Parts: sequence; structure tokens; C-alpha cells
Amino acid sequence: MSSARQTRARRSSPRAGAEAAHRGELLHAMLRIRRFEERCVELYSAAKIRGFVHLYIGEEAVAVGVTEALTPDDAVVSTYREHGHALARGLPAEAVMAEMYGRTTGCSGGRGGSMHLFDASRRFYGGNAIVAGGIPLAAGLALADRMRAAHRVTCCFFGDGAFAEGAFHETANLAALWGLPLLFVCENNRYAMGTALERHEAQTDLALRAASYGMVAWAVDGMDVEAVETAAHRAAEGIRAGAGPYFLELRTYRFRAHSMYDPDRYRDKAEIERWKAQDPIERLMGSMRERGELGDRALTRLEREVADEVDHAVETAEKAPEEPTETLLRHVTSATAEGS
Repeated sequence: MSSARQTRARRSSPRAGAEAAHRGELLHAMLRIRRFEERCVELYSAAKIRGFVHLYIGEEAVAVGVTEALTPDDAVVSTYREHGHALARGLPAEAVMAEMYGRTTGCSGGRGGSMHLFDASRRFYGGNAIVAGGIPLAAGLALADRMRAAHRVTCCFFGDGAFAEGAFHETANLAALWGLPLLFVCENNRYAMGTALERHEAQTDLALRAASYGMVAWAVDGMDVEAVETAAHRAAEGIRAGAGPYFLELRTYRFRAHSMYDPDRYRDKAEIERWKAQDPIERLMGSMRERGELGDRALTRLEREVADEVDHAVETAEKAPEEPTETLLRHVTSATAEGS
């Protein structure tokens, strides 16, 4: 059989078709996050979104690849850069955008905003404005599952800056000591706010340091969604088999500044461009085109679908009600205190 015929045969096999369809789903999920975040830039600039906003542009492969390895029963604990995690976990774009607007239809009732997305029904236990603040909370969820003999994984996202916090090291030690079903996902984007990794860590191989706690740990190319998914599946399977906590250092990069307030003067522009050349979305598109899995029409259709979803999210958010001032103390003080 000629090489051309062999190639056509591989493409037409059921397995190849399923793999191609799955790559299409990964691309859709990453594009959805990217376009949502780009719209947030526009809305923030127009003063329709207020407060602090930390964008996930450039890191989409991490959220999408990791959540592919999780089940609906698993728990996710996030950081203040959590829009991508929330969308990948399945929170509706309308609920996330409404939360960005501070509207009552938001996933946190309009009270959390960008840094505090939350949805207990999807076991998404929120963003956390405190660096490393979610890590011990994730250990608590994992401990509860172990005590109940629940066959679950708790996935905790955090950045390289959180790795320097005592909360991580204390939690890593206890998680390994108690064999907790906890997946540590370190999004190493090389900057803790404005501080470069080599300026705040003597040993920059974070997976190596995590392994010193007696847990399985390895580093992964965080700009390759398929590599991330493969690693996350391996880790989740190990945790479900009772092997205790796992640690993934996902080496990634944020294309935007730390937050919308950040002038981003601490990074060399050439460095940013080098990382943009590894854009996870463009990499997957290129791979799919080489395999004959993505044509111009299909991409245009996908972009239109994502754009329509984001447009709808913005429209519904702008029409959603704000909370009346007389109920602002609800969930803040007790009913007795409110009535006194």
C-alpha cells in the first residue's frame, strides 16, 4: 500500500476519527476561553467590568487539558486567575460574565466578581484572592473524601508564586503524609506578579522540589494541550488507585500583564513574543491542519459559534439586575443582626 493510501486509511479509521473529534473539542474549549478573555479586556476598558481582573490568555492549554482528566464528582479549587478554569469546568459563560458585571445572575450572585467565581453544583470551589489561599482548602476537601471513602480527586490550581508560600509546603507535607487524593497543579508562568521565577526561587525546577515531599511529580509543557491532558490523566489515575497526591508543574506563560492594572514593565518584549510563538491554540490548530482535521470553513464555523456564545453572555449580563441596596447585607451578617 502506498504511503498516501496508508495516510488516508489512518484518517478514516474509527480511532483516528475519535481522536480528531476530541482535538476539535479541545480547540473549541481553548478558543472559548481566549475569546471570552479578549472580550473582558474590551469591557474593562469601557468601565463595564470593574475591580481587579487577571486574564488567562496564553494559559488555556492548562485549564482545558487538566479538566479533561476530571469527572463531575471531582472537586476543583482555583486562584484569582480563574476565568479559564471556571469555563473549562463547565460553568456557563452567561453566569461567569454576569459575575464579572456584578449582577445577581452571576455564579456568585454578583458578590464575588472576577476573583471569586464559585459553583458548588459543579464542585467548583472558587477562586481565591489570597495567594496560596486555596491550597489548604483543597487538602480539606481531599481529606473529607478520603474519610468518606469517596472515589474522588481534588484538583488545586495555583501559580509559581504560591509555591513560595508556607501554605503550599505545609499542605504538600500533610497531603503526602496522609496520602490524600489531591492533584497539585502548579501553573508556572514564570512570574509571581512581577517577580521572575529565578528571582524568588533558588531551585527553579519546581517538580523536583515537590518530589522531595514523597509525592509523584513531573514537569510538563503547559503550552501543549494534548501533553497536559495526557499527564493529567496519568496523575488522576494514580490518585484514584490510592497512590496519594500528585504534582504537575505546567510550564506556561501569560501573554497579558499580571492584571489589568499592571503596566507590565518587568518583562522583555522579545521574551513575550518568543512565548507567543508557542501559543497553545495556534499549536493545536497547526497540528490539526497537518493531519487534515481542520479546514478554513470548519475554523470559521467554530469562531462564529464561540463569538455568538460570548456575545450572548454579554447581552444577558447587561440586561441582568443589580442587587438592591436593601439586601446587600444578606449572607454577610446573621439574620438576627440584620433585623436589629
